[in-house]
Amino acid sequence: MSAFTCLLGEPALSEFRQRKLVRRIRSETDETAELEARYVYLVESREAPSETEVKALGDLLHGERVEQLDSAGLLLVVPRLGTQSPWSTKATDIARRCGLEGVERIERGMACWISGLRDADREPIAAVLHDRMTQSVLASLDQAEGLFTHADPKPLVHVPVLSEGREALRRADRELGLALSEDEIGYLADAFADMERDPTDAELMMFAQANSEHCRHKIFNARWTIDGEDREHTLFGMIRETHAASPDGVLSAYHDNSAVIAGPEGDRFLVDPGSGVYRWNQETLPFQIKVETHNHPTAISPFPGAATGSGGEIRDEAATGRGARPKAGITGFSVSHLDIPGLDFPWRKAFGKPGRIASALDIMIEGPIGAASFNNEFGRPALCGYFRTFEQEIGGALWGYHKPIMIAGGMGSIRENQVDKKPLVPGAHVIVLGGPAMLIGLGG
Repeated sequence: MSAFTCLLGEPALSEFRQRKLVRRIRSETDETAELEARYVYLVESREAPSETEVKALGDLLHGERVEQLDSAGLLLVVPRLGTQSPWSTKATDIARRCGLEGVERIERGMACWISGLRDADREPIAAVLHDRMTQSVLASLDQAEGLFTHADPKPLVHVPVLSEGREALRRADRELGLALSEDEIGYLADAFADMERDPTDAELMMFAQANSEHCRHKIFNARWTIDGEDREHTLFGMIRETHAASPDGVLSAYHDNSAVIAGPEGDRFLVDPGSGVYRWNQETLPFQIKVETHNHPTAISPFPGAATGSGGEIRDEAATGRGARPKAGITGFSVSHLDIPGLDFPWRKAFGKPGRIASALDIMIEGPIGAASFNNEFGRPALCGYFRTFEQEIGGALWGYHKPIMIAGGMGSIRENQVDKKPLVPGAHVIVLGGPAMLIGLGG
């Protein structure tokens, strides 16, 4: 039976963020509401921690142990129940390295006390305080123990392709939301018939992600017929035309996680494999470059959407060739009109937006901070960027960026003799790294 410990930490908000959040809360309730926000650290241990261990946790987390939180006006914001936050994985590892081997997991929440909170105000204020995609709002500390509920992993489900054929795959496609086309269903049916076995739901889900538009560019790389005339190039092919017309200085393009261009001659400070001593090595210094988008996740949840956009781009840079080093980042945003409250213009017409996505203003408040946060926490600065708004009614149709463009990119260094990957050989093992994924990030 595991033990649950709570530590109340320091104020969770800077003075600036506190004022901004209070203004939003008052807009949902009355003009007198006040807010106190403190970090809350929730610790799961294999057994009840000793006083020495509690003190070590307090020193590490800058908190004091509490048995309960004052329930008056309390809204407790925690990571979404059933998930483990990225912060948790880092904090838990640090705690164990500090000698707290009994710690199973640490999560961080934010206890918010709102003065004069009425039951009718809880839901609108909760919407202001948390991101519904990645967080939950609780009413008491007792409910927070649900963060550490351990459910047995679900068994793999075998899809009966051998006995039911394509119809079994069509049914799995509808139930799992795989977005498979009919030719892809036929491909899978034939493949598993050749292997003489049924696929599992996990295999179909992984196939759907690797085969998604984000990864395969099936539409972007499709042939076009316009007004009965076959076009020579695909959309992707038109982008490649730049490289085809000017290939000089390009060492790698369109077949790895990022491109590599030639650089100047210079010195690298490297270890001599023979002597084990560092020395200067005269060699060429290529640049690896990368830009991609993370539009849909940023539209749904701006801070984590833009953050993971930058994180994925950093990963792609490092995975170029046989190992590259990210150095500097870029982030960019195109959104519809911000519609800043209090800044009304006579030529502006409020068109509204779909309820499932964030507003342009929220995207530009949260998105750049999310992208900068991931860059800074990784240790790579985001040095460049752009920001553009556009929304206009033309011929009765509304044009704009309700679904934003969120660009994540960067550049880094790579050794010229490591630009190209070596070919895989039959039987090579593929290792999948990372924690459990949430659906917001699958398919790109």
